[in-house]
Amino acid sequence: MKKLIASLTFLLLATLWSHAAPQYISNFIVKENLTQNGKLAIIAVDSADNPMERINGTFLFSINGFQQQLAFHDGIAVVKHPLESSTFFFFKHKNQENSVGKLYYIYKSAESLKPIKIYGMLLLIIPALLLLIGYAFKRLITTVVVLAVVYAYFNYSKGLDLSKVFESAFMALKSFF
Repeated sequence: MKKLIASLTFLLLATLWSHAAPQYISNFIVKENLTQNGKLAIIAVDSADNPMERINGTFLFSINGFQQQLAFHDGIAVVKHPLESSTFFFFKHKNQENSVGKLYYIYKSAESLKPIKIYGMLLLIIPALLLLIGYAFKRLITTVVVLAVVYAYFNYSKGLDLSKVFESAFMALKSFF
């Protein structure tokens, strides 16, 4: 009887211990499959980008909006369809706690695939910088147009010539040296 109780206790503890650490993917990276067959491999990693080899099972991913069941073995899953050409991919996985999404540009050369991660902040910073440059350029153009109108007014009505403006500027520079 004592052996039966000990066995049941051990079985119960083993069952509880196996369910104590649920498997979920909170981070992943995308690489080329080791066989270099034109397919991508998704690797489950922790926050320090170390592979999590304990991840096994089927997980639902959204790849460019299409749902796919990916079978993970030792933390690695292979996307079923090979890549035909270079393209953008958005990988998204939703688990119990949160969802993780990453944008990659997959460059396909003749012999390999090269995933390039595109950071989300760049998608905000680059357009903001372009708008800022456009705004500064607009201000510069506005200033040049105003100066041209002022010069045209003084040129036609007051006799100011462009050569006189440059000569005056060079004389001012000479007086500094």
